Amino acid sequence: MSRIWKIGIVKDSSKPMLGLHALHVAFRGLPNVEVVAHVDSNPANLGQKMAYTQAKRHYSDYVEMLDQEKPDIVVLCSRHPGDHFAQIKAAAERGCHIYCEKPLTADLREADEIVKLVSEKHIKIGVAHPARYSLAYLTMKRLIESGEIGTPFTAYGRGKCDHRGGGEDMIVLGTHILDLQTFLFGEPQRVWADIKTNGCAISKQDREKTVEPIGPAVGDDIYACFNFPNGVRGIFESRRNLPGPSSGIVQMGLTVTGSKGALSVRFNDSATPVCNLRMSRKPLPPEDETGFEEVPLTETRSIHGAMPLDYSLCGQPDIPIASFFLDANRFAVVDLMDAIEEDRRPVSNVFNARTALEMIYGVYASSLAKREIELPLADRSHPLE
Repeated sequence: MSRIWKIGIVKDSSKPMLGLHALHVAFRGLPNVEVVAHVDSNPANLGQKMAYTQAKRHYSDYVEMLDQEKPDIVVLCSRHPGDHFAQIKAAAERGCHIYCEKPLTADLREADEIVKLVSEKHIKIGVAHPARYSLAYLTMKRLIESGEIGTPFTAYGRGKCDHRGGGEDMIVLGTHILDLQTFLFGEPQRVWADIKTNGCAISKQDREKTVEPIGPAVGDDIYACFNFPNGVRGIFESRRNLPGPSSGIVQMGLTVTGSKGALSVRFNDSATPVCNLRMSRKPLPPEDETGFEEVPLTETRSIHGAMPLDYSLCGQPDIPIASFFLDANRFAVVDLMDAIEEDRRPVSNVFNARTALEMIYGVYASSLAKREIELPLADRSHPLE
């Protein structure tokens, strides 16, 4: 008889957030899955909330839920990184596997502790870096590895560059871009960075009020360059208040140049499709007329016994308009379940989530020291502390 997976959803709506990414509906329509619990300390509109998650029972406290229901997997939906460590520790102590929203944490020492918990408690944690499960980025990776753009040279990445541009953009959205660079090219070896606020270099004492509680942040202008294996360089840039989707411009994305051409994906989470992959087969700098053409994407993955995704959910509370998130979350949680049964790391896991955070720490450390910094970091404290 097939195993029945017991799932608990932790989604506390008592805390205001900019918008969630549909983790709470990731298990809908999957075979051999039962959502046993929905945790929310705010009872308002509870019937509607539970209709989305299709949970059997409601709890106001996640520890009580863990003890009563003993789920196989718990989904942590908060986008505030400060919420995660206590929740992860409680679940890990009870042998519960986890699917966690990014950023995993804003504290590198907490990330180290989470990595220890994974080993000591023999659990698996998937992290919601959905681009690792995106057909566009998977195709980009395959084309790079097959030599379609020749020898890869440089990966140019940007955050959204909106009102959070700079330090907040780097941890909230830059984490996706930095994680993608490691997904494509491996662990970074060094970083050099320059951060400014109003045109002036930052100091260790600087802090900025952030839109969300995402840990220490500073800077409205960030430029960072990473050295990856095989001579690949990765660039991350974020500047505040650049033109955005309302102007028909999408800043966030990644462009990879090589000796024979380039590949590019822009990330627009307010539209469908969210990611189009484009290729240029001309070995010209990207600022020249390199003649990008869209690359057809062919989905060959399937999940046996799964119901079709319900795209009518898109645009509902805490579910983005772009259908990309429903697709990516479904593949992510199936990968997590497979990883548990096969005793391997999920494709998106705490180890590479920690690397993305370490890259962010490295950006601050380099800018403050005004020199190149070796990775991994010997000092695990935040450079702004």
